[in-house]
Amino acid sequence: MALRILIPKGRIYDNIASLFKDAGFPLRLSDRTYRPDLGVDWLDAKIMKPQNVGQLLELGSHDAGFTGIDWIKENSSDVELLLDLGFDSVSIVAAIPSVLKKETLFNKKIVVATEYVALAENYLKQNNYNYKIVRTYGATEVFPPDDADMIIDNTASGKTLRDNGLVIIDTLLKSSTWFVASKEAMRCLEKRELIERLLILFKSVIDGRERVMLEMNVAESHYKELVDGLPAMRSPTVASLYNSCGEKWYAIKIAVKKSEAPDLIPRLKKFGASDIVEYDLRKVIL
Repeated sequence: MALRILIPKGRIYDNIASLFKDAGFPLRLSDRTYRPDLGVDWLDAKIMKPQNVGQLLELGSHDAGFTGIDWIKENSSDVELLLDLGFDSVSIVAAIPSVLKKETLFNKKIVVATEYVALAENYLKQNNYNYKIVRTYGATEVFPPDDADMIIDNTASGKTLRDNGLVIIDTLLKSSTWFVASKEAMRCLEKRELIERLLILFKSVIDGRERVMLEMNVAESHYKELVDGLPAMRSPTVASLYNSCGEKWYAIKIAVKKSEAPDLIPRLKKFGASDIVEYDLRKVIL
């Protein structure tokens, strides 16, 4: 039985391809095809726009896939949310031309340009705007001021909005890429097992990217002070070092968060550690 999986095209694609590669499934995609090869017979992949992924999973035509939580909410897709991958983080915002004041928008019927029609409808109704929505198909930021008074769009840094003379007046939601599954597939024992196999691998890759391994040697006289200060995932791995004479030494290995390493390494040196080595991890199973 093959798991039918949807891979998003566009800006999300590269991060998903990298995730599969690090999980052990290098993604090969020929020119002008939407059927990538993942190198195993139990994965049947197809490239689709992220806007459609949740809808197709809900229909049951595919089993699992990747899309932004913004499109899940926009389409009210009834799917299983499995793992926030943290990729391609954006905010869905309402923005207006910098020459306008938010208060003046309530004095007339405004035109709102957006790809997020459902999210926009909900926001505009909740805030008592009198509005007309124009659906866009990309490049939403070019509509104001000639063709729209407001846009509702996604932004990572806000730079494109600022470059087009727009200012953010509200944030509707924060979004990132999720691994999601069809509820029908999750009710099938065989498919659920395949999905959970991928889930374990994806989690291990994400956790591995966030951590590094530190190895060091320490003399017995400094051992307790050093070990007591280690922020290990569970507890450090410790082994006795061969030493034909003199003080006993230990080899210590720990996995720590990557962000902790710059502060931790000088402290380890101060505690008496020597021969400190840091290296990246491929996968970490917590």
